[in-house]
Amino acid sequence: EKIPAKLAAEVTAAVDCPTIGIGAGADCDGQVLVLHDMLGITQAFSPRFLRRYGDLGDQMFSAIRQYVTDVRAVDFPNESEQY
Repeated sequence: EKIPAKLAAEVTAAVDCPTIGIGAGADCDGQVLVLHDMLGITQAFSPRFLRRYGDLGDQMFSAIRQYVTDVRAVDFPNESEQY
């Protein structure tokens, strides 16, 4: 993690086992990107190697707020959502 890209490339070339990088450049054999970070769920965390492919954090918080509002208003569950 956070190994300079040039060093990661040298290590990858020198060893027979796969190398996995976290911010260590494209020459590693594989890459790690945490799903929650990639999808924008963890918004406060923004390391240099992070590329967000979504912004689900805002959508999740909005959905949770709406759920809480509906429960407090006794709008959830309604008659069609119970047995």
